Amino acid sequence: MKEFVRTIKDYPIKGIQFRDITTLLQRADLFHDLIDEMTKPWENKNIDAIVSIEARGFIMAGAIAYKLNTAFIPMRKPDKLPADTFKVKFDLEYGSTEMHLHKDALDNHQNILIIDDLLATGGTAVAAVKLINMFENKNIVGAGFIINLPELKGEEILNKMDIKIHSLMEF
Repeated sequence: MKEFVRTIKDYPIKGIQFRDITTLLQRADLFHDLIDEMTKPWENKNIDAIVSIEARGFIMAGAIAYKLNTAFIPMRKPDKLPADTFKVKFDLEYGSTEMHLHKDALDNHQNILIIDDLLATGGTAVAAVKLINMFENKNIVGAGFIINLPELKGEEILNKMDIKIHSLMEF
């Protein structure tokens, strides 16, 4: 699958090598395999809900939630969720933002899986962990990604937080 991920240099800013998964997703056979491979590590883990990170994470998370017969919970950027939210501000490789979860999003869910497309510096994934930890009695089972960029240290940060990660490929 790695050969179908396109690299776009200097996007969105100079010095960034953007890993474009659209070239992987546009092939039905590869998308099917991608979802199967991202689901396997979490089968039989008693997951109640998948928290997914806007926006590319939603692509995989919905399909994985369907396969695992679990809830899909969107983590969104500011002003995208209509009810009361918890929020966390964080830095990205090329800026800063904040992420939100509805305050009732994890009601009746205990074992949570985080899904996103890419793990870089870990900022977004750490924001997801912090948001989930704002709820009482939640267990983060792990975090799944298509791509891990180990040189940017996001994996190390999540490991220090005792978050089990699984990624399909590294660049």
